[in-house]
Parts: sequence; C-alpha cells; structure tokens
Amino acid sequence: MESLQSRFIKRLMRRNLRTLDALNIRVWDENTSVPVWRDYCEAGAAKAPMPKGLEVVPVKIPGLPAHLSAEWLQPAAPREEAVIFYTHGGGYISGSCSDHRALVAKLALSTGLKLLLFEYRLAPEYPYPAALEDTLTSYRWMLTQIQPSTKILIAGESAGGGLCLAALLALKDLAAQGEGLRLPAAGVAISPLTDLAMTGKPNGIKGSVEPENMNAWCCKYYVGSGDPTHPYISPLYGSLQGLPPLFITVGTDEGLLDDGLRFAEKAKAAGVEVRLIVGEGQTHCYPLMPDFIPEAKYAMREIRAFVQKHTAS
Repeated sequence: MESLQSRFIKRLMRRNLRTLDALNIRVWDENTSVPVWRDYCEAGAAKAPMPKGLEVVPVKIPGLPAHLSAEWLQPAAPREEAVIFYTHGGGYISGSCSDHRALVAKLALSTGLKLLLFEYRLAPEYPYPAALEDTLTSYRWMLTQIQPSTKILIAGESAGGGLCLAALLALKDLAAQGEGLRLPAAGVAISPLTDLAMTGKPNGIKGSVEPENMNAWCCKYYVGSGDPTHPYISPLYGSLQGLPPLFITVGTDEGLLDDGLRFAEKAKAAGVEVRLIVGEGQTHCYPLMPDFIPEAKYAMREIRAFVQKHTAS
C-alpha cells in the first residue's frame, strides 16, 4: 500500500503543475519551448541544497565539446574498490551537472562511492548519436583515471537510464570487436526510457504529475532522422545476452512503467541477472526522492545492497 508521505508529495507535485501551465510547458506540442523547460529545471535544482559530506571536484574530459561540464561527486571517505559512472536524465533534451548534482548526490552518499557526473550534447540541437558518443568518450576517459582493479557501476535515471543501458550494449559490442574496453560490473537503471518507438502499453494515470505528451516530443527530438528501434537508441531492441547484472526500478504511476517492465523481462529471458522493483503508487524516478518517503528509502537501500554485492573486492 502506498504510504501517506508518498501521497502527500504527489499532491504537492500536482499543485506545482500550475507553474508549468504558466510557462506553457505543461502540455507539449511543436510550439513548446525546450529552452524554457531547461531554465525551469535549472531553477528548480538551484533550490535543492547539496547534502553534507560530499565534495564536488570539477574535471575536464578531453574529447567532450568545450561547453560540456563534468565532475566527481566524492564522499568524504569513499570506498576505493569501485566507482559509479552516471548518465543523467532529462529526456535527452535537458539535464546538466548543476541540475542533477543534488539529486544524484543521494546515490553517491548511499553507496559510499565516487560518482562521475558528466554532460552530453542535447537534442533537438544534437540528436542521436551525440549523447551516446559523449557517453563513450567520458567512459574511456574514466578508465584512464582508475586502477585496473577498480570495479565500475554504470547508472542513470529516465532517459539517462536508457542511455546507460544503450551504453552497455555499445560497450559489449566494442569489447567483442577487440577494442579492449572492460564492461561495468553491474548497472542500475531508474525509470529507464528503453523504447523510443513508443510501442508499449500506455500507462493512463489519473492525476498524472508528468507533463502531457512530453515523452513523445523528447523521443522525436532525440531520434531525429534515425531509426527509433536501433538498439543504441532504444535498448529494448538490442541483443541483451552478456550484459552484467542489472537493477531496474519503476513506479506504477509513471509513463515509463512498460519501458522498464519489458526491458527487465527481456533481459531475464536472455539470461541476465535482473533485480526488478516496482514501486506501488510511485512516480517517475522515485528512489531519488527524499528518504522521508518510505518507498524511496526502501528502493535506495536495495540499490545500495545490489551495488555492494557486485562491486565488493
């Protein structure tokens, strides 16, 4: 049964939709302003304080366009046996270090691991394959910054959850081609966007807290002139054999419920170890919400246990 705290937060989120109406970003169409949405996300993130016990260390990744930032989020006494490589969400049209820093800090502090947060080029200005190219560039750089024995956890939320799964498929293919890249030891996908062809069962949610039609336009902008069923765009359509263990979590009250469920089912059928958690009554990316919500606290505790299991020395 959904907790009272969760219900309360959803009521607050629905009230906040009035702000989206005032900015004309509540219902998306061809006239919706992506820059306005980005500014809205940045303004909201600026109100979220950084938790104590975490240091932000900016870095420059060679090969990334000059306007893109990257940084390590580093706990005071990080575990040295592993690191987290994080692909941020934002529908492929928004997202930055500054608007994800406080959100992603929860994962770094919970696991006790250093976390690399980096930016990638965004659609519609830069459709696929820009985000994946920048992700692979950042991953290759990170390999030069850690010891050969250091284990890697790849993680992401929303579109970033789909991007981390797409990156796993690309890394698996590159390894098979003899490039010598080592795969992450495990992956965590929170509310992942896995099917940009949008063939899944719609999840009609009464009183949804998500902008209407936004997902369709994000998919359109990122796919561009590409094939929405290409595995590097929509990892649901990839060959999943050989992927490392995966942790996938979705909420029953979010638009990407079917994306997560179908990917988990296909991965299990391919012999991949999958830990799936479905949050009853939970919204998009709920594990990253504050711990006073019992469902978020439980999901993060399970993620921490999964990470420790697969990154222990």
